[in-house]
Amino acid sequence: QVQLVESGGGLVQAGDSLRLSCAASGRTVTRTTVGWFRQTPGKEREFVATLRWSGGSIAYADSVKGRFTISRDNAKNTVYLQMNSLKPEDTAVYFCAANAPWERADKASEYDYWGQGTQVTVSS
Repeated sequence: QVQLVESGGGLVQAGDSLRLSCAASGRTVTRTTVGWFRQTPGKEREFVATLRWSGGSIAYADSVKGRFTISRDNAKNTVYLQMNSLKPEDTAVYFCAANAPWERADKASEYDYWGQGTQVTVSS
């Protein structure tokens, strides 16, 4: 079992930055893939970014490329999502997830473990 806890969400203005954290505990995640997704009411979870813990491969959704950065801290077993130049359309609940095949790491249905989510609101 893997437990994931997100933190770092909040209310910011357009153009501001936020850093989300996803702290993992339980079974080690160092052999797995960790992803960030976001969801707005009435819509499906949308892929944001993913990181392959072993080897460090990274992928981003086109909508966040160049603005968001995913990274990891091995010692803290934590994955971060640095979000810069935030836009109102980035407003959503952000979730981290773990344990998906890398080749399908942009699919929410492929992940076994999920955090509870953290709200990010960007005002215009």
